[in-house]
Amino acid sequence: MNHRIGSIVFGFVVGVMVAVLAYQWITAPDKGAQRAEEERVVVVSRSVLGEKLGIGELEFVDPVAPERKVGKVYIYPLAGGWEISGFYRRGDDDRWHAYLLTLSADLKLTSLKVKDADARLAEIAESDSLFEVAP
Repeated sequence: MNHRIGSIVFGFVVGVMVAVLAYQWITAPDKGAQRAEEERVVVVSRSVLGEKLGIGELEFVDPVAPERKVGKVYIYPLAGGWEISGFYRRGDDDRWHAYLLTLSADLKLTSLKVKDADARLAEIAESDSLFEVAP
């Protein structure tokens, strides 16, 4: 038996299978809907974070706008909501501050943890059980 013909047929069959599976994975309508939902959650998390911190202009590194030089970010669906991690800063002169934000299924804040040495934020956290500040 000629192994060369068998190799060509095998390669062709595997190539067609990979192409079909890749096409199905890329064109799956669920992926677009899931991405849209994740983007909506991240936009809400930005506004929740801005309101809770009481800071006007913030720059974000989050799952919608990742920047590997700053650090890893993620959005993770939980049984009862979402968990979003990222970084924020007040301006170019400020360093990046990590945060971990948890939202309920109806996109209400359930917890917020930030790494920031701002004394004003520490005062806010003392009176708010959903907010935690670590230096």
